[in-house]
Amino acid sequence: MRLVLLGAPGSGKGTQAELLTEKYGCAHISTGDLFRHNLKNKTELGLQAEAFMNKGELVPDDLVVRMVSSRLRERNVARGFLMDGFPRTLPQAEAFDEILKELGQPLDGVLLLDIDEDFLVRRLTNRRTCRSCGKIWNLLTLPISVRGCSACGGELYQRGDDAEPVIRNRLKVYRDQTAPLVAWYKNRGILHEHDASGTPEETFRDIRITLEKHDIS
Repeated sequence: MRLVLLGAPGSGKGTQAELLTEKYGCAHISTGDLFRHNLKNKTELGLQAEAFMNKGELVPDDLVVRMVSSRLRERNVARGFLMDGFPRTLPQAEAFDEILKELGQPLDGVLLLDIDEDFLVRRLTNRRTCRSCGKIWNLLTLPISVRGCSACGGELYQRGDDAEPVIRNRLKVYRDQTAPLVAWYKNRGILHEHDASGTPEETFRDIRITLEKHDIS
């Protein structure tokens, strides 16, 4: 199973990635995790990325691609992978395609989590994070009587990037970057769109139906 997971911020990519990797045993490859690993371990790629980040600059595509390429060659990717957060742009997708050709591991599919923008803004502005354990909750689903984290009792707060103006800007960036990418994968016949406005369980059920229909496992 070799998949790419696409979706706007807050569409549920992280939750679906956890469910998919648990069910199918593939490696969950997140660009965020890749950055943290390379920075923490002071790898050559991590040091190069850090130099850009310290100057407040975006890490260049070629450096991100090299991190992904290195990760795809690790032993625990043999059973397949689920890309989360990569590719984000068409140039990244083209470079990713070349890597997979070199490895002889073409993509099986691209899963797009589609969700109404206003619904997504409502979901994200109601998101709260625990100051103690970091667990994320949502006021839309928490009982009114709950005042703190149900896991540890810690204080819940709203992160700065969950404010509506910030969310709207993040969604605009996502649309601008990802629209060409969605069209590219659709033209190749490997894009599968899923409504992500329901519960995580409902979305996961629909994804499993798609995977079984296309014999992806």
